[in-house]
Amino acid sequence: MSQSFDVVVIGGGPGGYNAAIRAAQLGLSTACIEKRETGRFGGTCLNVGCIPSKALLHASEAYEGADKHFADLGVKIKGLELDLNAMLKQKDDAVTGLTDGIQFLFKKNKITPINGWGQISAPGKVSVKKDDGSTEEISAKNIIIATGSEVMPLPGVEIDEKLVVSSTGALSLPKVPEHMVVVGGGIIGLELGSVWRRLGAKVTVVEFLDRITPGMDGELSKQFMRILKKQGMDFMLSTKVTGVEKSGKGAKVTVEPAKGGEATVLEADAVLVAIGRRPFTENLGLEKVGIKTNNRGFIEVNDHYETGVKGIYAIGDVTPGPMLAHKAEDEAVAVAEIIAGKPGHVNYNVIPGVVYTDPEVATVGKTEEELKEEGRKYKVGKFPFMANSRAKTNHQTDGFVKVLADAVTDEVLGVHMIGTGVGEMIAEACLVMEFGGSSEDIARTCHPHPTRTEALRQAAMGVEGWTMQA
Repeated sequence: MSQSFDVVVIGGGPGGYNAAIRAAQLGLSTACIEKRETGRFGGTCLNVGCIPSKALLHASEAYEGADKHFADLGVKIKGLELDLNAMLKQKDDAVTGLTDGIQFLFKKNKITPINGWGQISAPGKVSVKKDDGSTEEISAKNIIIATGSEVMPLPGVEIDEKLVVSSTGALSLPKVPEHMVVVGGGIIGLELGSVWRRLGAKVTVVEFLDRITPGMDGELSKQFMRILKKQGMDFMLSTKVTGVEKSGKGAKVTVEPAKGGEATVLEADAVLVAIGRRPFTENLGLEKVGIKTNNRGFIEVNDHYETGVKGIYAIGDVTPGPMLAHKAEDEAVAVAEIIAGKPGHVNYNVIPGVVYTDPEVATVGKTEEELKEEGRKYKVGKFPFMANSRAKTNHQTDGFVKVLADAVTDEVLGVHMIGTGVGEMIAEACLVMEFGGSSEDIARTCHPHPTRTEALRQAAMGVEGWTMQA
């Protein structure tokens, strides 16, 4: 007999496994299906994305610190050596520990994990093709599609995950490349490019647009690129890659101006294609039940995350919006609560974004460009980390904090930061914005001294022109 559940989630990433957990907490019988060959839940994020990349970012920062900066603090090191295999192993260990943790959470919450390829065969029916070729039919009162996204390919370029790699292959290169060409100046390319630059590679970023990190506050983006260039990363903006030719152990990357012009060739022994991601909806049976995708491949849903078919929902990267794990997690909670008959809601104005380079970049809310386009009157408060006591003491003074607030009501509309540790600091701004708080609320809240968080307070003071420490 086929199994029957109140909720069946297709996809075991941050959206999928959190939806399953919340549904189970609310008393719904729940199963979660994962297609990954390893059988490990956690999706791209835990297996080949957020988590392993952060493990390498942290380790490479420690290596560069020991190599270039510790002596300035009076810590002298002799015989420093990079053990790349050990660095990659600790990355894998982090992944294993966290994916094992999901199995524990499933057991704790009495969720049925199912390994295989889930496909919607009819409303309320899911067919799961197992690795051994067998098929299991499952009944579900509610189905949640949470299959995430996949790497966006570069037309005409074959990704072999050896010489020409995606973000997945870039996590496991067997040696430090002499020259890595990164195609795409977005978050993934800059994070992974910075890892290999710290470990000794020359890194050249080729970006089609005239700036890196499109969508980020313009002032922040300019400062970010200046810092990365100072660290040794090269940039070719307004430039497109027209071909990648494998040549022995290396590759010839042909580039030309985005608007057309004379082509040049870059010699590289590693090419990272990081031009973005696209929703993964292939072979899910959407057409069988009449679920349509838009012209970018996303599944359109209503305010309750329901597709055009009753009882079938979609969340995370397969739906429009930022492709972020925490956005998927918020939607996971909301959809589970809606299915259970409770109100579920996500505030899309307060979805933070972080770039985990060193220094980090963190943003939430509107950029200045967006506010100008809307015609909304606003005030700006800024504070440089150069004037922050903790940053100065720790020799980590790159960057600044910017607070944007409504010119009339003083409501915080956006906060943008670049500096060491701002990925943690941005949460305070999120909380203030979630409660509709003002810049004065931040400015008049006592912050511990000496900490980097004082930079946010000083920037908030600056909205009304009373910054005290710069």
